[in-house]
Amino acid sequence: MTKIEQPPDSFLEAADELGIRFDDGDVERLGQWLAILEETNKRMNLTRILDHESAWHRHVLDSLTLIPYVMTAQAENLLDIGSGGGAPGLPLAIILPELKVGLLEATGKKAAFLKKTARTLGLENVMVINDRAEAAAALDAPDREAWDVVTARAVGRLPLLLEYTVPFARVGGIVLAIKGEQAASEVEESKRALHALHSQVVEQHRTSTGTIVLIEKLRKTARAYPRPVGDPSRNPL
Repeated sequence: MTKIEQPPDSFLEAADELGIRFDDGDVERLGQWLAILEETNKRMNLTRILDHESAWHRHVLDSLTLIPYVMTAQAENLLDIGSGGGAPGLPLAIILPELKVGLLEATGKKAAFLKKTARTLGLENVMVINDRAEAAAALDAPDREAWDVVTARAVGRLPLLLEYTVPFARVGGIVLAIKGEQAASEVEESKRALHALHSQVVEQHRTSTGTIVLIEKLRKTARAYPRPVGDPSRNPL
C-alpha cells in the first residue's frame, strides 16, 4: 500500500463530523483511486493536488460533501460533468453503490482513464460518456433532462457552467456546483443564465473545502439550449 492510500486522521475526523459512514472496503477503494490518480498523473495531466493530506481533503472529502444533498434529493442517478480525474463522481459512486453515476468527459484519454479506473475499482454503477456537454445534452439526445442530480467541479464560472449542466437535469432535479471563494459573485453574474435556463439558486453552503451552490431546475430547458459546441464558452450567458 502506498502512502497516498492511507487516509490521514484529519480526513477521518472531518468525514465523521459530516456524518459520513463508510462500509467495509470504502476507504480502501477511495485510497486505491487516489493511488491510481497519482500514478496516472505522471503521464497525463489530471490534477495538481497530490500531496497526501491535501489529496484526501481536496479530492475525496470535497466530493463527499455532496452526499447529504444527493440523499435529500432521493436521487437514483447522477451525472458528473467534466469528470477529468474522477471527482466528485467516483468517490460518490464508491460510497453510494445503489446510485447510477454517469461521468461525462470530452477528452478521449481522460474518458479512457475513467473507464479503466471504474473497472479496476469494481464500480458496476458507473458509466462513462465521452462527449462534449453541448452535444450530449442536445435536443432529442438520450441524456437530456434524464438525470436527478448533475454535478460539476472546476469546470468554469457559473454562467458558463449552468448551460453545460442544467439541460441534463430533469424538471425538479438539481445541479450541485462545487465552487471556491468567489461563489457569491458568480451567482450574481448568473442571473441571466438562471432565467434563460429556467432554474434558480436555492442554497449556497460553505464547507471546509469549498462552497456548494445548489441550483434547482424549474421547467423544461428551452430548445435553444445548450447552444452548439463552443458557443457557450465563446459567449457565456
